[in-house]
Amino acid sequence: IMGAHPKTMLGVEGTAFTVWAPNAKRVSVVGDFNLWDGRKHPMRLRRECGVWELFLPNLSIGDKYKFEIIGPDGRLVPQKSDPYAFAAEMRPATAAIIAPTPATLPPVSAERAAANSQSAPISIYEVHLSSWKRRPEERQRWLTYRELAEELIPYVKDMGFTHVELLPIHEYPFDGSWGYQPVSLYAPTSRYGTPEDFKYFVDKAHEAGVGVILDWVPGHFPVDGHGLGKFDGTNLFEHADPRQGFHQDWNTLIYNYGRNEVRSFLVGNAL
Repeated sequence: IMGAHPKTMLGVEGTAFTVWAPNAKRVSVVGDFNLWDGRKHPMRLRRECGVWELFLPNLSIGDKYKFEIIGPDGRLVPQKSDPYAFAAEMRPATAAIIAPTPATLPPVSAERAAANSQSAPISIYEVHLSSWKRRPEERQRWLTYRELAEELIPYVKDMGFTHVELLPIHEYPFDGSWGYQPVSLYAPTSRYGTPEDFKYFVDKAHEAGVGVILDWVPGHFPVDGHGLGKFDGTNLFEHADPRQGFHQDWNTLIYNYGRNEVRSFLVGNAL
């Protein structure tokens, strides 16, 4: 339900938007389709749960969007990316991108189940995708998910590893964080391609008998304006008390795990 979902409503094709912002005075969907003007498409508040919703016709996969929010003090919050976005722009751009809901996971084969059993040998190759290999003839660009599927997976297999562990691939704004300060937990980083390209990488690994482990970052998030910090003008995802909500060493914000909505956001992401 949360996020942006292409659907047909009363025979009209479009996209349904849903976002949790219980303390906001107004939430709007903005994008190229309305010149990023929050006055044009305000959302409806479900007061019983603090969720705002809106169906917009003619918007579909690939369209960019953000949420414009007026906080409880009447001031505009920096335009926010969708916490539940399945795809996002690559830095320095910060918009969410409408993407299809990920397909249902296929059943785990007997071979894969055996490979992950506690009695099976395990040898993990941990890798940062931006650093593993580049194309020097193309201004040192990163390899794409599909190129990594054709080059990294055979390398891991030939070296005798049973699993490949990827440093975080949630969308993140700062290259130097190696992905450990994510903004969009539900969006595979667009540095290497689309979510479909990432799925291709995982499928190729499984076909080769290589398990895939993803580093996951539920511990903190960066203070970038388009992220989760003071999302609706208040400390929504993070603790209001800086002794609990601010990480001194990393200059990041710490989730408020006492809130059902925050736990749902994180557990849903893990699943």
